[in-house]
Amino acid sequence: MMKEETKVWSAEGLIDSHAHYFDSRFGGEGDHSADEILSREVFGAGIAAAVNVATNPENALACIRQAQVYSGLYAAVGIHPEDCKALGDADEEIERIRVLADTPEKRKKNKIIAIGEIGLDYYWEPYDKARQAEFFEKQMLLAKELGLPVIIHDREAHGDCFETVLRHPDVTGVFHSFSGSAEMARELCRRGWYISFSGVLTFRNARKVREVAQVVPSDRILVETDCPYLSPEPFRGRLNHSGRMVFTAAALAEARGTDYQTVVSQTSENACVLFGLPDKV
Repeated sequence: MMKEETKVWSAEGLIDSHAHYFDSRFGGEGDHSADEILSREVFGAGIAAAVNVATNPENALACIRQAQVYSGLYAAVGIHPEDCKALGDADEEIERIRVLADTPEKRKKNKIIAIGEIGLDYYWEPYDKARQAEFFEKQMLLAKELGLPVIIHDREAHGDCFETVLRHPDVTGVFHSFSGSAEMARELCRRGWYISFSGVLTFRNARKVREVAQVVPSDRILVETDCPYLSPEPFRGRLNHSGRMVFTAAALAEARGTDYQTVVSQTSENACVLFGLPDKV
């Protein structure tokens, strides 16, 4: 392993609350296949668990298949706001998600622990607000029906995302790679939501995200990679994986004025509570 990749902090016990190990970038950059990375850099390095998060019905199946191979890998199934524009009728596409998790037996077999990644994205143009909203609303209803938490994607859509979750008070979950304001984070946490921090927290221009990290209650914080994207410093722009989450956890500890191990313990306990994972994953 190259010297620059030597881990200063132990990954032991960390839980990655948001990853995409089905992504085509794994295996497309050198010999870094998803299986090699999961075996060596993730679970081989002590990561306790990771949530493999789908973005459409097809890769939801891939998430489930991968979760069968690794005891610490779990699946979230849902339709991303960017993916919905290439899909067909919303009810038909969401039914493809529902049938994967519509009974406790299926959820257990498929290791499905959340509906996600769902939400709104007003960054990439052109976007269809009405279509995104339809998929978002109907998947929130699906989460309520199945009694599952949700994983929210919110990019440049803070107001509309917040209003949507307010309309569904019986559904909670996590806003992943949070980019909203400290005030929004406080209000979400007050309503039972979790806030997750990605490698963005380590970026030099992430002052706003660090301010949020300072105010989120300790029982509401999570860490994630969003891998293969959002690799933390000093690997920014390179292929990301759960083993590099140690840098995000260290940055979170610094922002909160606490120690690294406290962040590991808090975020892992929170992930177990939110997703219903065993206490010792």
